[in-house]
Amino acid sequence: QVLLDESGGGSVQAGGSLRLSCVASGYLDLTDYVGWFRQAPGREREGVAAICVAGGYIYYADSVKGRFTISQDNGKQAYYLQMNNLKPEDTGMYYCAVYRRGYCSGPLDLDFLNTSPYQGQGTEVAVSS
Repeated sequence: QVLLDESGGGSVQAGGSLRLSCVASGYLDLTDYVGWFRQAPGREREGVAAICVAGGYIYYADSVKGRFTISQDNGKQAYYLQMNNLKPEDTGMYYCAVYRRGYCSGPLDLDFLNTSPYQGQGTEVAVSS
């Protein structure tokens, strides 16, 4: 069982930055992926970024590449999403999730995060133009 606690959402203007945090309690395996997905009103869930707990493997959605950075502090089981140059289309609820993949290497479909049974309650991000 893994419990996830997100924080760091807020309201910013376009071009601004936010840093989301996710602290995991419970067991994380080195081959798990921890990441973020988001959901905006009227839109489908979208996997945003993920990192393998062992490190070295990171994936981003094309929509956020070059703007978002995911990182980790394994000692604290904490995961961060630094979001820069935010756009109005980044608005939505952001959820931290754990995908128990079983291995780190190889391409990752970020949508696996969307259906994970291990998800946090979400933190809201609002970007105004």
